[in-house]
Amino acid sequence: MTGERTQKPSEVLSAAPVTLRLWPKEEAKVTLADPNDRVEENVPGPFYVDSLCIDCDVCRDTAPDNFTRSDDHGYSYVFKQPQTEEERALCEEALAACPVEAIGNDG
Repeated sequence: MTGERTQKPSEVLSAAPVTLRLWPKEEAKVTLADPNDRVEENVPGPFYVDSLCIDCDVCRDTAPDNFTRSDDHGYSYVFKQPQTEEERALCEEALAACPVEAIGNDG
């Protein structure tokens, strides 16, 4: 292997810097959840879960006062709309963390 360059691990793993951009709260409401595909157990209001839910537990862990599980159907749903700013913020956090974007906010 004459003439080949051997790279050091630090050379192989180096990467360009990454820039993250934070968006205003108004833009954070963009979602791919389908308001026409809400699961039936959702209570009326701006937050909802659609049928894409994979029952991963993220929303129930993040906002347990607002999301619960349907044992019969194996998905989460909104059983109580947020009533305080803290609950709303936790529901928004759950929406952002949902791995399949099954949580929506029409508010």
